[in-house]
Amino acid sequence: MRSKPKVLFLCTQNSARSQMAEALMRHMYGDRFDVFSAGTNPGVVNPYAIRAMQELGVDMSSHRSKSVDEFMGQDFDYVVTVCDNARKNCPFFPGKNVIHRAFRDPAAAKGTKEEVMAVFRQIRDEIQSWLKEQFGQ
Repeated sequence: MRSKPKVLFLCTQNSARSQMAEALMRHMYGDRFDVFSAGTNPGVVNPYAIRAMQELGVDMSSHRSKSVDEFMGQDFDYVVTVCDNARKNCPFFPGKNVIHRAFRDPAAAKGTKEEVMAVFRQIRDEIQSWLKEQFGQ
């Protein structure tokens, strides 16, 4: 029996976009895919990303930012870069389906807490829609 296809989402800090993509993909399609995320320069999971996902009933509170180095030598069926910087600095995963879809960085949002939260919600929703288009057969 073949194992589920493996998906790796890559971003720069693995703090917002790739974390939300991992959590959404696992929530929506975890029965069909093994899902991971990492960063080219990992930081800390953004609390706004955690809150945005909680609004959908998805718990990311135990997630941690991971370096792409942790996944070197592993086979992935899909490597998805969700920001231009990660695309430029992504290690080469030979023979894999590399997909690029740049999403605006919600961590760069300015304004009140509610204005920043609105940007995180928008990016979360854009990622969710894109995942449905790409993987929701």
